[in-house]
Amino acid sequence: MKIALINENSQAAKNGIIFDALKTVAEPLGHTVFNYGMYGADDKASLTYVMNGLLAGILLNSKAADFVVTGCGTGMGAMLACNSMPGVFCGLVIDPTDAFLFGQINDGNAISMPYAKGFGWAAELNLQDVYRKLFDGERGLGYPKERAEIMAKNRGILKDLKAASCKDMLTVLKTIDQDLLKAAVAGEKFSEYFFANAQDEEIKAYIKGLVG
Repeated sequence: MKIALINENSQAAKNGIIFDALKTVAEPLGHTVFNYGMYGADDKASLTYVMNGLLAGILLNSKAADFVVTGCGTGMGAMLACNSMPGVFCGLVIDPTDAFLFGQINDGNAISMPYAKGFGWAAELNLQDVYRKLFDGERGLGYPKERAEIMAKNRGILKDLKAASCKDMLTVLKTIDQDLLKAAVAGEKFSEYFFANAQDEEIKAYIKGLVG
């Protein structure tokens, strides 16, 4: 699985801690982690939590990533921004129990975490435990197990509902503020990672025309 990490400006200084925790857990399990930044508070390309959501939408809908790990100070803003995008199902995850239940019940494709609120002593250990609950083993099995069938049915209903209520990602890209879009894809390693992994040719072509 291709996992994309996205951090926004207020918590960019913690990117290294978050990336190390994610890589430590995910890579031995056979996953690949792509760090889309921000890498530090002084990065030229500055991402807001709104841009986090937009970037998550681009990566997931183009299949450049299979899963997105993002967040902000409380995790709320990035979660809301992600869930405004077509095809993105993002949960607010604070601890390993949240991660386990989100993975088994909701089986979404993105999580948002608080990187300021409650981010204290041994925070990196909590991150590792969260990622382990998310990425070690099969997701979507249901919890409790006897409710697995109805949970899977509800996930399908939610997916259909979102498809009906959202525009497709290419239409979103064409109709949103183009300066906002350019800023969201201006990261230092965006082009390197995105064009090597994206599978949707129309989204790739549109972004290519935007960044040159």
